[in-house]
Amino acid sequence: MRRVKLTVAYDGTAYAGFQVQPNGPTIQAAMEAALARILQEPVRVRAAGRTDAGVHAREQVVDFTDSGRRDMETVVRGGNALLPGDIRILSAQEVPAVFDVRRHAKEKEYRYFLYLAPVASPFLSRYAWHIETPLEPDAVREGLAHLVGEHDFTSFRGQGCTAKSPVRTVFRAEMTRHDVPGLWSIDVAGNGFLRHMVRNMVGTVVDAGRGKHSPERVREILSARERAAAGITAPAHGLFLWRVAY
Repeated sequence: MRRVKLTVAYDGTAYAGFQVQPNGPTIQAAMEAALARILQEPVRVRAAGRTDAGVHAREQVVDFTDSGRRDMETVVRGGNALLPGDIRILSAQEVPAVFDVRRHAKEKEYRYFLYLAPVASPFLSRYAWHIETPLEPDAVREGLAHLVGEHDFTSFRGQGCTAKSPVRTVFRAEMTRHDVPGLWSIDVAGNGFLRHMVRNMVGTVVDAGRGKHSPERVREILSARERAAAGITAPAHGLFLWRVAY
């Protein structure tokens, strides 16, 4: 038996998240169906991060175990031939049998896109949160600074989260302007994330940028350890799993 590591990209718009579930199509189900046909055996894929419904991935990482009937090029080319066009296998490599795609990840980076303009863009509407009211980037950045470090992130923990501990470490939290006019992103990297944590963080710092509360209030929200203290959950379609480092 061998263990295979895949790097995968997908548009999550049409899916009920990564993980198999009974209420809609999922990335995992589509991948397992395609791989089973190519490999001529059933496989179960595991993901570095289980993205929610509507969330995208630029570089998701998954792994699975098989009997090694197909080489890596066949896995990539054959898998992509059978997968829908909104899911692509970018690369495949054999890894040690002890490799664990989730436990061995040292850093995960998420990128949340914002489109700041009076009128929504038809080209970005699937991939960025349109905000037509004025937003002060410096206030957002100041709010994000309070979230860097090891903290109890209960205030940003989504309902239904099954993580044993709410403590996580955020390595970086930045707001970046892109070349496309009006396009910005909030980039958050850490050792792991709770359910809806990034989207709840984004909703909270956007409120600071809108002047609904001070950037200093973000630190108080974090210390409250109460979800009701934080802002709204930002829409799923603006979020990308951007990178997983090992």
